[in-house]
Amino acid sequence: MKPEAMNDHTVAQFDALRPRLFALAYRMLGIRADAEDVVQDAWLRWAASSHDAVQSAEAWLVTVATRLSIDRLRSRKAEREAYVGWWLPEPLVELDERTPETAAELASEVSVAMLWVLERLAPEERAAFLMRQVFDQDYADIAATLGKSEAACRQLVSRAQARVQQETPRFTVPKDVHRDLLARFMQAAAGADREAMKTFLAGDVRLVSDGGGKVPSFGKILVGAARIAGVYWSVEHANPGKVTYRMARVNGEPGIVRYVGGIVESAQAFIIEDDRIVAIYAIRNPDKLAGIAALA
Repeated sequence: MKPEAMNDHTVAQFDALRPRLFALAYRMLGIRADAEDVVQDAWLRWAASSHDAVQSAEAWLVTVATRLSIDRLRSRKAEREAYVGWWLPEPLVELDERTPETAAELASEVSVAMLWVLERLAPEERAAFLMRQVFDQDYADIAATLGKSEAACRQLVSRAQARVQQETPRFTVPKDVHRDLLARFMQAAAGADREAMKTFLAGDVRLVSDGGGKVPSFGKILVGAARIAGVYWSVEHANPGKVTYRMARVNGEPGIVRYVGGIVESAQAFIIEDDRIVAIYAIRNPDKLAGIAALA
């Protein structure tokens, strides 16, 4: 319900900014429910505040959402340190690419590979980097949000930028090329054709798998085309006639959803360079796959 102190204008201001707030919170936290909680908390604070002194609803709400996200990320630190295996974000999956997405979904998209890198930043570094590089905030606003000097914020962004550049691919391929290569790789995987799969994988391809202790997963990052092709082959071999692959959009990029017996087994994101897959991120934790529809 709309609080009595609120008017249609202030409600409309928040509704217009809701996608941006969710986009920021999801990039900070990597979990849809946590991002939605941040947006809801921001709404409650907005509803309870006096709007007469607010010069910019956007600046006010972005500041609140950023601080809430930092607090939540810090509170999750111990939980993530105790997490079994590698932690990957909850994927945002669009199974039917022909279906227009809502503005909120479009605004929240960020690659799994990027979130993998951002997870290695300290909360304030992550916030400063996102506000500057993704949301184009000026340093004065970042400083006000984080309670630091502009010089300190520039240093935070610089350190984060160096880390991101070090760990992200140098070149990106067009999405149609990305999609076509994945479609052919998927066909080879569905046919359990290890030799065909290897032709699409770089020699030093990496596989990061997140089972969260809920399902079997690899405790280390797997490396090598033959080894990773063998992993895909073993899934088919262990579940004859039960494995189905489906192209999807995973965090805004072409990806794959794998089903075993009609149940979602994993959502997979890929990095492609020079017409070869160089990295695979497989989210297998069932808690993170609950929002993906089972195979009809």
